Amino acid sequence: MESLYILIPIAIIFVCIAVGIFLWAVKSEQFDDLERRGYDILFDDDDSKHKDAVSNTDPIATKSSKGQNNDNA
Repeated sequence: MESLYILIPIAIIFVCIAVGIFLWAVKSEQFDDLERRGYDILFDDDDSKHKDAVSNTDPIATKSSKGQNNDNA
């Protein structure tokens, strides 16, 4: 029974640390583009076709390019 007085606060501290790490990861945009980083390990950095495909599938780049296309039309 006495061990619970130690284990419960330790568990609460671990949960707080885990929630803090999760919130840090969300705020630093770690979860924005989950697929692109997975494909990066499969291709060479010098491959121009891969660079073009990544830039075309980048959601931030496509949003800005769509906005530019609408402004120019």
